[in-house]
Amino acid sequence: MSSAFSLSRARDVAEADQPTLAVRDAEFARAVLEGLADKPRHIPSRFLYDEAGSALFEEITKLDEYYPTRTEIALLRAYGDEITECVGPVETLVEFGSGSSRKTRLLIEALDGLETYVPIDVSESFLAEAAEGLEADFEDLTVRPVVGDFTKPRDLHGIEADQPLGFFSGSTIGNLTHEEATDFLANATRLLGPGSTFLIGVDLQKSLDILIPAYDDARGVTASFSLNLLSRINRELDGDFDTDRFAHRAVYNPRQGRIEIYLESLADQTVHVLGQRFDFAKGERIHTENSHKYSIEGFQDLARRGGWEPAEVWTDKAALFSLHLLRAA
Repeated sequence: MSSAFSLSRARDVAEADQPTLAVRDAEFARAVLEGLADKPRHIPSRFLYDEAGSALFEEITKLDEYYPTRTEIALLRAYGDEITECVGPVETLVEFGSGSSRKTRLLIEALDGLETYVPIDVSESFLAEAAEGLEADFEDLTVRPVVGDFTKPRDLHGIEADQPLGFFSGSTIGNLTHEEATDFLANATRLLGPGSTFLIGVDLQKSLDILIPAYDDARGVTASFSLNLLSRINRELDGDFDTDRFAHRAVYNPRQGRIEIYLESLADQTVHVLGQRFDFAKGERIHTENSHKYSIEGFQDLARRGGWEPAEVWTDKAALFSLHLLRAA
């Protein structure tokens, strides 16, 4: 079966009921088929976050080994008033890759004059749940969710926002290559507009005895999160991956300054996706995710290339994590 036929099949199946879903399914099918056919093999990290993957990631954020979430939450609690003072009154908050919006509550509570919250995320179920909870807890807040890939150029679908504050938490920007991160920041500049500000969580460089366990925890939750990608392929793209014959691998690439995540074949084996055959040798890997670690100066240089001017930065005492406030240049 040819790739073109397979992609057409994926598109036809998806379009049967939901046009919006059809576009996402076709994109997933194309990325998987092209990525598995390439050498080295790769699948973009954004496809880790289906409903099951998003739930598993929320579990990861609560693990003892996973320092970014609790450290960022502590920074928001400690410096919320200072952040608000630096930003000034804000009517609209736009969050990229919002997930469950757990950390956003701290920012919403701190901001002066906030009227509208616009979360952008690929997980429709997480957006709906977060919107319902936030509107129940903040009576004067209007929540306007946008379902989609926050890394792509977009508009706010008629939502008027005068000098909004952008929020990008969890060091998700570290999942992007430096080129992708620069493009994302440039797109955010155009989306948020002149006079806007941007608060971004950025993970900092640190020793491997802290880094590696954060991406390969003792309970195996991160492994389940990675392997769910293969289960998703089985569910949505007629795949036949045996997840017991693949393993989660987290390695540090010192030249790139990043953690790299792979799914490694534990045996010589053959798998099928949408009728296409893919042969794996024992030890062969699928690259699924990067997590870049920055110095403060290194990230500020990246921000400038994306059209933002660094304004303030806050870090914890152990220098594990940082919050950067940027202004549109």
